[in-house]
Amino acid sequence: MPPQPVRFMVLGTLRVYRGETELDVGGPQERAFLALLLARPGQPVAMTEIVDVLWGAEPPRSAVNVVRRHVGSLRRLLEPGLPARAEGRWLVRDAGGYRLVTEGDRADLPRFRALRETARHSAVTAPARAAELLTEALGLWHGPIGDGIPAPARGHPLFDAIERERLSAARELADAALRAGLPEPALPPLRRAAADHPLDEPVHAGLLRLLAAAGHRTEARTVYATVRARLAEELGIDPGPELTDAHDALPGEPAAHGALPYVTPSQLPYDLPLFTGRKAELDEALALFGAEQPRPGTVVIGAVGGMAGVGKTTLAVHWAHRVADRFPDGQLYVNLRGFDPSGAVLEPGEAVRGFLDALGVPPERVPHGLDAQSALYRSTLAGRRVLVVLDNARDAEHVKPLLPGSPGCLTLITSRDELPGLVAAHGARSLILHPFDEDQTRALLVRRLGAARVAAEPRAAHEIGALCAGLPLALACVAARAAAHPHFRLADIATELREAHGSLDAFARADASVDVSTVFSWSTNAVSPDAARLFRLLALHPGPDVTLPAATALAGLPERRTRRLLAELTGLHLVAEHSPARYTLHDLLRAHAGELVHAHETETERETALDRLHHHYLHTAHTADRLLAPHSDPLPPPPAPEGARPEPLPDDHRALAWLTAEHTVLLAVVTTAAASGRPARERLACQLAWSLEPFFDRRGHWHDALTAQSTALDTARRLADPVLIARGLRGLARIEGRLGLHTRAVPRLEQALDLFTRLGDDTGLAHTHRSLGWECDQRGDLPGALRHNRLALALFRTLGDRAAQASVLNSVGWYHALLGEYRPALTHCHEALRMLQDLGDRYGQAATWDSIAYAHHHLGRHPHALLGYRNALALLRDLGVPYLEADILTRAGDTHLAMGDEPSAREAWTEALALLRRLGHPDADAVETRLGGGEERSGAC
Repeated sequence: MPPQPVRFMVLGTLRVYRGETELDVGGPQERAFLALLLARPGQPVAMTEIVDVLWGAEPPRSAVNVVRRHVGSLRRLLEPGLPARAEGRWLVRDAGGYRLVTEGDRADLPRFRALRETARHSAVTAPARAAELLTEALGLWHGPIGDGIPAPARGHPLFDAIERERLSAARELADAALRAGLPEPALPPLRRAAADHPLDEPVHAGLLRLLAAAGHRTEARTVYATVRARLAEELGIDPGPELTDAHDALPGEPAAHGALPYVTPSQLPYDLPLFTGRKAELDEALALFGAEQPRPGTVVIGAVGGMAGVGKTTLAVHWAHRVADRFPDGQLYVNLRGFDPSGAVLEPGEAVRGFLDALGVPPERVPHGLDAQSALYRSTLAGRRVLVVLDNARDAEHVKPLLPGSPGCLTLITSRDELPGLVAAHGARSLILHPFDEDQTRALLVRRLGAARVAAEPRAAHEIGALCAGLPLALACVAARAAAHPHFRLADIATELREAHGSLDAFARADASVDVSTVFSWSTNAVSPDAARLFRLLALHPGPDVTLPAATALAGLPERRTRRLLAELTGLHLVAEHSPARYTLHDLLRAHAGELVHAHETETERETALDRLHHHYLHTAHTADRLLAPHSDPLPPPPAPEGARPEPLPDDHRALAWLTAEHTVLLAVVTTAAASGRPARERLACQLAWSLEPFFDRRGHWHDALTAQSTALDTARRLADPVLIARGLRGLARIEGRLGLHTRAVPRLEQALDLFTRLGDDTGLAHTHRSLGWECDQRGDLPGALRHNRLALALFRTLGDRAAQASVLNSVGWYHALLGEYRPALTHCHEALRMLQDLGDRYGQAATWDSIAYAHHHLGRHPHALLGYRNALALLRDLGVPYLEADILTRAGDTHLAMGDEPSAREAWTEALALLRRLGHPDADAVETRLGGGEERSGAC
């Protein structure tokens, strides 16, 4: 029987096949040696160069003998049964070194070069043929050349030169495809080249031109925003002329909506069922908008101005509901809290990220920096008809990053400021609200109290309107109490109001004899003492809203009692329950409560209430941290003061739900606690930020994590506490790594390693080694990743930390598998799995089953691999982790194909593709190529 042909693949992960069987090349040095031979196909490689690539400047004395042993191993691998010391046909001595014989199409690099050379001859006369050949050539690449071999070896100039050949071919393909008018088939290899070289501007410029020509203009804008942000962050430069010109040439009206899936948002708050008294203003607002859709080329901005409590939000929301049906692509709403008395203003970046999330953009696709995020937001809205309500803006600069750039969108903005900058620069239409006149006041009271009751006491109704200064908020408070006591005479209510006293001078009308706080003081005097105290304490809460358990901690009362008090406040419109068990205060009422809490509660009482509140959040977040990441290293929180009452979280599902609901509040607590000037509370801010790390990582909220971790590190440095500084460095570095800011992350981790060493903190050392291992992985240094994880494992074993041991055992096994060392991979992963099952860590079990299945697949044990993938999928589906589910489905499909079961493979890939498309993840292209029968499949087994 003739020997089976051998195929060599080096354009991506190094792979060798005999027939259809993938061969296990062996250790890292043998793989690096083989990659070097393949990088010079058919040419001899001198022994000195081989030694230099494998060991660098300081080779061992035995280097030549080791190379010869590698030669023998590779020959036996390529030709089983080859006699000892026989040369064989594939790896031969030549010119004092070695040469790999690569015949015909049996190596991908010569095939790539041949296709590219043929394409060059066709480029002028037959651009379609050139594009076809270049697409085939670039389809041979599945990542950077020699991906997975040790990083020092991959640093050889030869590999870099071949990588530049790929980039040149990518640019040639873009040109040929555009000339031929066939952009779509050329997109997959251009997307892969751009992903592997995120800072190469010419490749990204070619990709932008192809995307625009194919109608994927939204994706083109997203690509530009992402690369622009990376250039700024990593190199500190702006895009060059070629990339800028490609972006500037993008048409304004997209024909299609690219790779990011669009989710139709519906965020408008509830319309006020008793809306009344603003007919003239509403007619004026609707007239600003017009009976028809906005004319093309116009972005209509309605700026609704007026003093606090005059009803700006109520009118804007009612107006928005009236016209919402004209915006089929959805409605966005955000309360920017521009005049929040607590100072917890919602910054534009946080608001933009919230909108992107509502529009279905996965967090991991959101670029770094406000400019890039705003560009992605505008790109996502391009060509759509969306209604955007920006409530409580501080000034024009507060809202500019949130303005859509697309014709057909309507933006409604409310602010106490008249926003002259928007009127001048953006053509905004202004609508200024004034307090109710006598007729409007009477209409409101009739709507709330009934016509008969108002008609019976017209003079008293008139006086109530005057005493409320015509402000709808104040009138609503008075009307609520009158409605709750139908037997009260309106004259008596007016007398009470007249005799009440307030002190909220900042909100007094210049033409009124009383200020608004008169009404609020009268309302709070009408509630029980405990309810009045709770109302005052709510002013101390830093977030946009407060839950029943948090209010319970703030008050230090039993939850049942607190619920009754909140119901009492809600009944008089002092507090609004905007969703079940979540309460908010109008900023006027919050300001009034803030004055009262300083007048009635001592500093000790205020600080004690805040301590209870902060410990409520810290202890609940700490519990959630332990459920989501039992192998993590959080600082144990100090004992909670009496009355803090953390929320019970029975499992990781409830932990994720709580963290998701409290996301914005927790960020506000970190910020305000860090700025408190009280060391104990500043330490709490650091601990809370670190407790949120598993949640941010699981959900991909890395930009919010960056803010929290930066605050924690700044606070730790201010406290000059080396323990906190070490943890702060590690926490911030982890997030920077997730955002691709590796040049920042690695030095921080090295500083943290040094600090933990000096502190004698072996736990901190172990976790930092794990983070450094991940950074090595991102640079392609798999041996370095394995080394750091082994160091971490040794430390965890000494410490007896079973949860961390179990997690890092899987990491060690995974890196063994990536290095082709499948048997030690299985040994480590099975040990990890037993421990994780004992610990009940389902997320860790899923990751470990994936590692086990990967190793079995590459050992040819395909039924074992499928079993592992099924076990991982069952766990991930229950946990709700769609990206990892798609990743495993893709590998399961590869295993089905390796078994010859193409229908099952296609079923798994189709399911993976649906998940990835829903996430808008770039991995979707590789799965789609598998389904199309492209080159991706040739390496699947």
